[in-house]
Amino acid sequence: MTKAKNKIAKKKKKGSKKKNLKRSLFFRFCKWMLVLGLWAGIFLSGVILWYAKDLPDITKSATFERRASIIIKAADGFTIARYGESKGKNIHVDEIPDYLIHAILATEDRRFYDHPGIDVLGITRAMMVNISKGRFVQGGSTITQQLAKNLFLTHDRKLARKIKEALLALWLERELSKNQILSAYMNRVYLGSGTYGVDAAAHLYFGKAAQDVNLREAAILAGLLKAPSRYSPHNSATRAKERSDVVIAAMKDAGYITQADMTEENLLLSLPHKTSKTGQNARYFTDWVIDGIDDLVGNPGMDMIIETTLDAGLQQRAYQSLTSAIDNAEELQFVSQGAVISLSPDGAILAMVGGYDYGQSQFNRTTQAKRAPGSAFKPFVYLSALEKGWKPSDEILDAPITTGTYRPKNFANKYYGTVTLETALAKSMNTATVRLAKKVGIGSILKTAKSLGFVSKMERDLSLTLGSSGISMLEMATGYAVLANGGYRIFPYAITRITNGEGRVLFNRAVPKSYQSIIRPKHVRAISSMMETVINEGTGRRARLPFPASGKTGTSQNSRDAWFVGYTGKVVSVVWLGNDDNSPMRRITGGGLPAEIWRDVMLYGNQNRAPITLLGAKGGGISELLGRLISNHTPIERKDGDYSNLND
Repeated sequence: MTKAKNKIAKKKKKGSKKKNLKRSLFFRFCKWMLVLGLWAGIFLSGVILWYAKDLPDITKSATFERRASIIIKAADGFTIARYGESKGKNIHVDEIPDYLIHAILATEDRRFYDHPGIDVLGITRAMMVNISKGRFVQGGSTITQQLAKNLFLTHDRKLARKIKEALLALWLERELSKNQILSAYMNRVYLGSGTYGVDAAAHLYFGKAAQDVNLREAAILAGLLKAPSRYSPHNSATRAKERSDVVIAAMKDAGYITQADMTEENLLLSLPHKTSKTGQNARYFTDWVIDGIDDLVGNPGMDMIIETTLDAGLQQRAYQSLTSAIDNAEELQFVSQGAVISLSPDGAILAMVGGYDYGQSQFNRTTQAKRAPGSAFKPFVYLSALEKGWKPSDEILDAPITTGTYRPKNFANKYYGTVTLETALAKSMNTATVRLAKKVGIGSILKTAKSLGFVSKMERDLSLTLGSSGISMLEMATGYAVLANGGYRIFPYAITRITNGEGRVLFNRAVPKSYQSIIRPKHVRAISSMMETVINEGTGRRARLPFPASGKTGTSQNSRDAWFVGYTGKVVSVVWLGNDDNSPMRRITGGGLPAEIWRDVMLYGNQNRAPITLLGAKGGGISELLGRLISNHTPIERKDGDYSNLND
């Protein structure tokens, strides 16, 4: 019994020790968590105080009016566009239909009337979604934070800006009522095509005041907040309607509307017919410029004058050449759309005609559409071969491919046997190009394309060599510009200077002192010579100029796309013809109408213009150029095809 009691006593003692140890560890943990919490609080307070010191100066400039006017000028000083004047009136939430208010709240900030300017629950939810998806798919910014950013800050993604944004949101909530904040937000928010505010957008897209929009129209306006260009009803009524369906579903989920609200009248969408392309030929360019100014100067809240690189004469010539060619094409050729872009070899945008008629469609086909370039991509295959040690005089077999799963054919089933690389490119031989690509390697070709400025996703297969992957015209122009300037990396740009209404300089583009050489000069000379042969003796003879030029034709499967791309030491131009619905054209290839348009544009563009000479940096360094590649807009997608029998 005594032994048994002793065992029990020992067990109790051990249990008591374990219990005391656990209690001690728990209190230690709580103690250290308290200490860490205090230090974290001190650190956080220090960070807040550090960034808050600038807020008094920032808030002095607060203005809750609609964005001021913007004047855009061509390179010669001619005014080509005005934005912000008579674009709409400032309206209060009391004047706006509930549908529009609820559409914005449902998609942007459902807890707007409950949070103090920062929505901790919304931020946490967004973080969880982003972590689960493994990428950034949701943001946690409230409407108040978005207004703070638009009023006072730039749009960079630095932590400092996010902290200031949060502090300014709290300040706004203290200074203004919720309805004042929401009104200011709806009067200032950007909704595409140079419009700021819901009233301006309602007039632009629906031909009516914001007070008169129905449920469908309200949902479209709210949907534009996600991506104005992508969901613009002028660019794609189908995408705009699909996005509005998502917004309406969100409104229903939030309890703002019921099934009874979804009447035929409330869901009716009637877009006013836009007419007259006269005087609109530069609007694709100026819209593109407007979309990029926040990256350079943020939102200064004042009148601005933007000086650009646009050559007004070349812009007019490109517009006239394109529209005249389409107007005079035979009806059975089935071509309804086209675009032209011209660059200086240093990346300056000289002309940008984003479509046949801006009044009918504001979708910019030079920057937003991604179309298959066909054989216009082939020079990059041959350039990769030159970089691997091949010479233009080296030979390759042009004959039917009878092995493997990918068996492309030449146009009209015509084959030339053993030919030089120069001849294979000049006559745009498909099978010879594919054989060369096999020897060079798809990886090397993709690497070359990326170094030249291509950012679109390209398929890693042999069809890439015949131009099957969708690429924007701006990317093609950028790649060819590297060859035009001697092999130096460039970034397209359009803005040279921005001043305010009093003449104070807000932005001034610094000309880089040097450029990074990415292609060896001898290889640039070789590929340029090979593409001179394309124009003089090959598929591009209708583009021949009275002075040396290099270029390449391109036609995608079933003539859905027809391209001509080429350059001199002064100008790079890209011409595309096709249809927005990707339907085939008939008897139109890159060597036909596109080559003729290109020739006309280049004849004008090379007049009274000096060749561009760029200086390379020793050791391969580069001064960052200001500008941007446009790839964030949703493109017109190509239809699937085997791309095995391209026209040229």
